Amino acid sequence: MVKPYGTVIVMAEVKVMSFVEIFVDPAFMDDVVKELSSIDDVVQVYEVTGEFDIIAMTLSDDMEQFRDMLKNKIMKIKGIKTTVSSIVLKADKGSNQ
Repeated sequence: MVKPYGTVIVMAEVKVMSFVEIFVDPAFMDDVVKELSSIDDVVQVYEVTGEFDIIAMTLSDDMEQFRDMLKNKIMKIKGIKTTVSSIVLKADKGSNQ
């Protein structure tokens, strides 16, 4: 089966999958996690060690929906300093190959 780049097949729907790495003001960590978890397109939220504080996995219908979610939802959460986004081009291993 040929798999298009920049998308992932989920329940017979084509979706844009991304990982959003997030820098958070430590005083707002719990609030940020709660707010991220309430966003429909955010399907997983991880508090991590290392360069970033949180990594959120997202699934959006298209790039415009992803952009809107990032700009108008994630970036407006109080306590988020900045983000770095990585769009998944191809899943080589995992449940959504």
